[in-house]
Amino acid sequence: MKSIHALYETEKGKKEAALAQAEYVALTGDHWTSVSNTNYLGVTAHLITKAWELQSFALTIMKTEERHFAEACAEQFQTVACKWEIERKVTTIGTDSARNMIAAARILPYEHMPCIAHVIQRSITVSLADSGFVPALAKCRKIVGHFKHSPANVTELNAEQVKLGQQQEPLIQDVPTRWNSTLEMVKRIIPNQAAIKATLDQQQHNLVMLTPAEWDKLQRLETLLEPCRYVTQILGGEAYVSCSVVLPALCHLHRVMETSDEDPAYMIRFKTKFKDDLGSRQEHTNNAWLKIATALDPRFKDLKSVPKADREEVWTKLGGLLRESPGRPSHTTEDGPPKKKMNLLLQLGSDSESDEEVQPDRALHRYRAEPTIEMTDCPLQWWSSHAGAHDKLAPLARKYLATPASSVPCERLFSLAGHIVQKKRSALLSENVDKLPHAAVFYWLMPLH
Repeated sequence: MKSIHALYETEKGKKEAALAQAEYVALTGDHWTSVSNTNYLGVTAHLITKAWELQSFALTIMKTEERHFAEACAEQFQTVACKWEIERKVTTIGTDSARNMIAAARILPYEHMPCIAHVIQRSITVSLADSGFVPALAKCRKIVGHFKHSPANVTELNAEQVKLGQQQEPLIQDVPTRWNSTLEMVKRIIPNQAAIKATLDQQQHNLVMLTPAEWDKLQRLETLLEPCRYVTQILGGEAYVSCSVVLPALCHLHRVMETSDEDPAYMIRFKTKFKDDLGSRQEHTNNAWLKIATALDPRFKDLKSVPKADREEVWTKLGGLLRESPGRPSHTTEDGPPKKKMNLLLQLGSDSESDEEVQPDRALHRYRAEPTIEMTDCPLQWWSSHAGAHDKLAPLARKYLATPASSVPCERLFSLAGHIVQKKRSALLSENVDKLPHAAVFYWLMPLH
């Protein structure tokens, strides 16, 4: 225990030093219940260092005893920010779209970033319930359950897989709360169609096999869900910039969900419902923040993922943020207006602007004139080599690009905590539950998988 406490203090000191040097810090947070029925709040921090490196680490797994009302949630986030002395540096708080979290975000003085991965998964669930895939998926679940609940059935399935020259692999059961599990179930059952049929032909069962038309539906469903899985995984990363990828990723999903004349009616129904539901949910995300982040990413600064009518508004907003930046000199002093302003007052009838007013426009013009970089390039590396030429925009890039696109970092934190608070360790003190993830050195050095 002494070693754990000493390691905790060491890692805590590293994090305090990183937070003290950071200009802006983004947070993600969510609640979690342990096997001992104890509630915890997990919070992670995300920042871009002066060397243009993205850092992500855990701040706390704090035991909570209050009901998760909005006021209590907001107070808990404020407590964590004050404890780490970052209440004036926090820019955004990323959470899921639960009502209490949305209400808590309204109370807090920070921007709210709803988890985009949750948004996509909710749209998938709604679209599946309103499509023609439900009967085929129900049969899939019963077939998979038939093998998952019997070791003897699994052995016979493996024998058939060997006969057919296939790899021995278990079937996957989908779980409503596990993202992309429906896709994984479909991707595993389709190539094992022959092995499953051969195994069931040797057994007595009351299962109803899928028809050829239903197998075809599953293959079409795989093509629909694969882009969603791809986008979810991209937005769930924390070792790279993800906030600026949201709008291009959602634009990609809208594009792949376009209907065609070759689509059967059930696919058209799924695509239409998905686009409508995703569009309505996207309206309740922090679009203003996402647009600025996209503009500050040299990969996407052409704003092709933003409607043409809104693109100039984004640059106007960014210019306003430059004028409001804290590093800019004040227009007034205790002794009165600056001399430059006084000289301008003498130029009656002149429409010219001061250098301070023109500078943000010049900075934006220089940045917009820069060529976009490749999708595979790192935007932080670009900013590292161009920060001097765009020194006025660089602080805003650190601020907006540090925000994660999802609350997945908290999910990874809960996975780590779940390995710590097992049934055999259910009596572990809450303060030690908070310290152990910090003491795990690998969590400080790399994202959890």
